[in-house]
Amino acid sequence: MTTTLLISDLHLHPGAPEVTEGFLDWLERRAHGVDALYILGDFFEAWIGDDLLDHADQDPTGNAALAIRVAGALRQLTDEGTAIYLMHGNRDFLLGHRFAAAAGAKLVTDPAVLRFADQPVLLMHGDSLCTRDEAYMAFREQARNPAWQEQILSMPLADRLQLAAQLRQQSGEANSSKAEDIMDVTPTEVERVMRDHGVTTLIHGHTHRPAVHEMEVDEQPARRIVLGDWQPGKGWEVEIGAEGDPVLREIAL
Repeated sequence: MTTTLLISDLHLHPGAPEVTEGFLDWLERRAHGVDALYILGDFFEAWIGDDLLDHADQDPTGNAALAIRVAGALRQLTDEGTAIYLMHGNRDFLLGHRFAAAAGAKLVTDPAVLRFADQPVLLMHGDSLCTRDEAYMAFREQARNPAWQEQILSMPLADRLQLAAQLRQQSGEANSSKAEDIMDVTPTEVERVMRDHGVTTLIHGHTHRPAVHEMEVDEQPARRIVLGDWQPGKGWEVEIGAEGDPVLREIAL
């Protein structure tokens, strides 16, 4: 029997050890033996470059040690036969092939269309669907620019760590003053993306609003499944079995 698990928005960082320990336990207890694991973005709260893996002794924040430990746990799972796929989020868009190789994983594009039981399913992080948040969409365009990324990655490690902290603080302050609907997906954009990719099932994260939304696209029944973020004691997963039907589930950590 084939089983695929999908998760998103763990936001792993040294300041939330309960989430890290819960995730590592979940890997052993739940993900062991499944065919594939998809992590749909914001795996880390911030990612300042794959060279972080070289600097555990130079990083007082603990981010490097965390990255090395998590990569090792993922590598163990892939060595046992589970395929792991990583999608960029709005927090960890600098995740690169080196970290993926250390984890035994592969990077997957956003969006990506997969087939389960011969049915196409669209996977996304979800931030590109929030088109009403014009300030964020402008930042997203900048952050995905290869020249901008190269400039950031050329900065000294300490400067990048400081920049990541500043961006997180600015993001939190900005979001606190935004209307709730602005930070959610734009319904017309959801329909457009699903129509363009020829799917009736979309799975994404980002908004931290776990739910299954029944809808229509071109008068055809469709659904949008939203993964939740992980917190101490609680996470979210989607399981897709041999019949290809995605099931959203809250999980105890």
